[in-house]
Formats: sequence, structure tokens, C-alpha cells
Amino acid sequence: MKTIAVAIAAACLISTVQADEIDVIKSVGDFSKGTAEARAASDALVKGGSRNLLPLLKAFNGSSVLASNWLRSTFETIADAEIKSGGSLPKDDLLKFVKTTSESPAARRLAYEWLLKRSPQLEDQLIPGMLQDPSPEFRRDAVNRLLKVAETATGDDAKAAYRNALKGAVHEDQVKKIAKALRDAGDEVNIQQHFGFLPSWKVIGPFDNKDMKGFPVAYEPENTIDLAAEYDGQLGKVKWVPLSTDDDYGIIDIGKQLENYKGSLMYATTTYTSATDQNLEFRLGTPNAWKLWVNGKLIFEREEYHRGTRMDQYKVPVTLTAGQNTILLKICQNEQDQSWAQDYHFQLRVCDSTGSAVPPSSNTAKRDNATGVN
Repeated sequence: MKTIAVAIAAACLISTVQADEIDVIKSVGDFSKGTAEARAASDALVKGGSRNLLPLLKAFNGSSVLASNWLRSTFETIADAEIKSGGSLPKDDLLKFVKTTSESPAARRLAYEWLLKRSPQLEDQLIPGMLQDPSPEFRRDAVNRLLKVAETATGDDAKAAYRNALKGAVHEDQVKKIAKALRDAGDEVNIQQHFGFLPSWKVIGPFDNKDMKGFPVAYEPENTIDLAAEYDGQLGKVKWVPLSTDDDYGIIDIGKQLENYKGSLMYATTTYTSATDQNLEFRLGTPNAWKLWVNGKLIFEREEYHRGTRMDQYKVPVTLTAGQNTILLKICQNEQDQSWAQDYHFQLRVCDSTGSAVPPSSNTAKRDNATGVN
């Protein structure tokens, strides 16, 4: 009994020390804050060997990017040493971790990649079941497998494979490829719906942004959104007007659909009806300076002009309440006259952390058809 008690006490001590060292790594900060301590903790965990692999992976949840880099490096040092010394990784534990979708996607991917080094056949066993996985990387792999099937099939078999692939696709390049194949085959594909872009807005302006002075100025729409109101604008009286788009990627093109008012700013508003209180992401693309409010609260801002634009350029976490949520955007254009500085537009979509569209609650019944295939 004494021997068992000693063993249990030793195990508890090891577990406590292990947790302390991981906490040190998780507390590392910018500007070298805690770096020396993190290095010492990492070295201690490396000496502890493979028993520390799973705790390191579990520590990814809630860790900063910097801390995650330390955790990854420590994990890889231990795993590499184990393999080079002829040892083995805790395969069953790592496999179970990969299958646990509540764990960090980055940590699950790390465990998966190390498992493949010894067991390449796991790809065929795991990836086909990951079409709806919370990890965008795993989903991408699953979609790629279906694309290979579709590309070697013909007729209805090919279309069925493409449709299935679209159910999990969250990356722009894959969706474009799938949509083209289905459209070429005669199917209708609603890319806008698939990604969750918001296509219908009310806009007002222009307001003054000469010399880029308007970004910090709180014009009246920032105080109250009154769709019946009329205000003094940059060029005279302004009022809210509807603006919508049928563009696949939800681009609201102020410059082309209205006018490219140089040295100006516009406000755009719409609503999103949420079925429940929930945390989602607004993903925005624009080459212009911008501010974003949700339900009257300033969520994010970026005073930068014409540094390029792309889909999902900005990922903004938002907390929505059950019912109608009001979205307000401030989009600012400067006075640069170069050809590459003429774009005046934005796109905004609503999705979860994987990039999967989350339709407004009025479309909840259609969510199973969120692939956009009709």
C-alpha cells in the first residue's frame, strides 16, 4: 500500500509541475515578456518526454498566437526526439484527440500531421468524415478528395460529387471551381447564399472626407439611424437610398452603382435577424477606410486606404442578440487619383469560425440547403 501511495503522490507531483510549466508558456507575452521563463518551461517539458504531448495539445485552447507557437515548438521537439530514438508516439491518445472536434483546430491538425508520419493510411480513414469538421483545413482536405472523385466521374455521378463537395467547401478557390463545374453542367449555384453575403443595404452620403478628415467625425448616422431622415451632406441634402447587388461575392460597389465621390464617406446599414444569442464572425473586404457598428456599438475600425482587398480580408468576432441586429458601416474614400486608388466598395458576410455561412433566421428552414445549389 505504501508503494502505491508513493506512486500516486509522484504522479500528482508530475502532473502539477507539468501544468505549472504549461501555464508559464501560456502566459508568454509580446516584446519578449516571459520569453526566458517560457524557454525554461519548454526545456523542462521536453525532458519529460512523450507524456507531455497530450497536455501540450490541450493547452492550445484559449492560448494566444505567440503561446501557441511555443506549444507547437515544444510538441514537435518532443515528438521528433521520440521518433528519432526509436520510440513511439501515444497513437491512441493522439487519434482520439484528433477526433475531438471541441479541441483547438490547430492542435488537432498538429497531432494529425505527426500521426501521418508513422501511419499514412490514417488519411483515408479520417479525412472522408471531415466534410463538416470545425477545422477549415480538415474540411479543405475532405473537399479535395471529393473533387478528385468528381473530376474522374461523368454525368450525374460527377454532379453528385460536386454537390457533396460544395456542402463542406469554405475556401473561395474551391467554391469557384465547384460552382463553375456545376454551372457548366446546367445547375444553378448561388455563391452569394453559400458564403452568407449580405446583399441588400441602405446607404447615405456623401459626407465630407476631404484631406481624410472625416474618419473621426461622428456624422449624424453614427448617432441615430433614421431611415426617413435627411441631412446636410458634402454636396447638398442627402437621404438613405437602397443599394443591393447580385454579385456572386456580395460586392456593394459605391463607385460604380452610385458615384466615385473622391474625398468623401458613405454610411451603409442593414439588419441581420439572429435565431438566438450567438457569437459569429463578420467577414469584410474593402480597399477603403472603414468603421463597423453592431447594435450601436463600435466593433472595429481600420483607417487605411487602397492597400488591396480580398474576400475575408478582415475577420471580426461579433456577439449577436436573438432577433434583429442593426449593422452600420462607414466607408471612406480619399482623394488619390492613381488608377489603382479608384475602387470604392465593400462586401460583408456572416459566418461561423469555419467560414460556413450562417443565414438570417428567416432562412433557418433553408439552412440544410446553404450550399446554394438549386
